[in-house]
Amino acid sequence: MSQSFTANHHNSLSDATALRRKVLVTGAAGNIGSYFAGHSHDKYALTLMVHDNDEEAKKLEQFGEVVTGDITDLEQMKQLCQGMDVVVHLAADPSPSATWDSIRELNIEGTYNVFVAAKAAGCRRVVYASSIHAVSGYPADVQVKTSEPVNPGDLYGVSKCFGEALGRYMAEQENLSVIAIRIGSFQPIESVRKESGIGMVDAWVSQRDLNQLICKCIDAADIKFAIFHGLSDNRFKRLDISDAKELVGYAPEDDASKEIPQVKELELNQKVGAHSMQDGGQKSGLREEI
Repeated sequence: MSQSFTANHHNSLSDATALRRKVLVTGAAGNIGSYFAGHSHDKYALTLMVHDNDEEAKKLEQFGEVVTGDITDLEQMKQLCQGMDVVVHLAADPSPSATWDSIRELNIEGTYNVFVAAKAAGCRRVVYASSIHAVSGYPADVQVKTSEPVNPGDLYGVSKCFGEALGRYMAEQENLSVIAIRIGSFQPIESVRKESGIGMVDAWVSQRDLNQLICKCIDAADIKFAIFHGLSDNRFKRLDISDAKELVGYAPEDDASKEIPQVKELELNQKVGAHSMQDGGQKSGLREEI
């Protein structure tokens, strides 16, 4: 775990303050951004950056100041970052099948611009939307920890590895705090409850769980750099989420195995053993000695 995060002060990962932070959200009209805006505007003073001022963008006006911007324009990003405490960088080409031209422009150059603009404007932190695709090249039966090497399963994943590496550089060498969240299958609970939800059994992150984690990452006081895995508390997890639990107090509320119809009826949480003293009726050989 020590390889995947850095604290500003040794042994000092303190609780967040109650400060109403000014937060710039790129890609605010997307699925994650619009949910975050709708559920966190009371907590933060939001500037919601959209690419097009369309009907979806207009819906965001009730949650904060909506601005039109382009992450490929460095000078514009510098202006938008002025006065911000935190930048939540969600804007990207989100398709695992995206072409190199699109990935290079948005996910590589655009991400570079956001980090540089945040640093130039004196922002405190960037919360970077990475992806499970940064490590999806590992076999399906491997639970990936944040301290293990990246292993992207596609070019989209490669672009997210770039963002993580750039984020660490900015944190360690340029003194801009960065937290990267490797986001799993972000879907509303209605989607995971369908028969097709079985495909998300080990990778689902609910809307409210990811929103909680983003807020924890905005507020955490003394983290210089970290990578966290953004999954719900699924009975079977493709990614290990213990770092986020321990370092920022992430407490996911949802579990795919309790929602997916084919899995829910199996009652795995009651039937699958822990193979330890957590299993009912198992006694410790130590008890007679103490």
